[in-house]
Amino acid sequence: MNLWMLLLAVIIAYLIGNISPSIIMAKARGIDIKKEGSGNAGTTNALRVMGKKAGAITLVVDVLKGTAAVLLGYLLAGQDGAMWCVVAVFCGHVWPAFYKFKGGKGVATAFGALMGLNPLLGLSALGIVIVGVLVSKRMSVGSILGAACFPFLAFFLEPEFVRLGTVLAVIILIKHRANIVRLCKGQEPIMSIFEKRPKNEDRE
Repeated sequence: MNLWMLLLAVIIAYLIGNISPSIIMAKARGIDIKKEGSGNAGTTNALRVMGKKAGAITLVVDVLKGTAAVLLGYLLAGQDGAMWCVVAVFCGHVWPAFYKFKGGKGVATAFGALMGLNPLLGLSALGIVIVGVLVSKRMSVGSILGAACFPFLAFFLEPEFVRLGTVLAVIILIKHRANIVRLCKGQEPIMSIFEKRPKNEDRE
């Protein structure tokens, strides 16, 4: 029965991960988010293509779905269920069956899932991401730095999650391979919120 409950939790978590606020909002505006900007169905591209409000909504929903999926996994199958649901909801976001397996890079959803598993672990990873973003003014740098450091954080804060956490970190790094190439070439753009506007430009 425990095995079946674990399987049920993983399946539900994956389906929750399929919920894509950026794709839904873009479609409502007649936009295919996967063909605009970076082509990524995540917060950064939603911000770039649809503005601050859409970016904020995408971020909040992606975080909350990660947390909800992991808490559900805990209720259905205990700590093991919670850990596997971190991976499941993350994979559902990155490879959503509802959208031809083309989703986002999973950083916000991974954070939300980690908050459901171990808040201290999630906040520690977030702290590293924030430092990377503030120093570089690029979300990709924060995400890459957070992913690279995550297995070490898990080793100290959630040892049983080290192996699964390492898998998540590797996937995030692979999903950011194009960003890594652009960073090496000095071609990675800064986030729009850090861009300086002309003095005569009207403020929102």
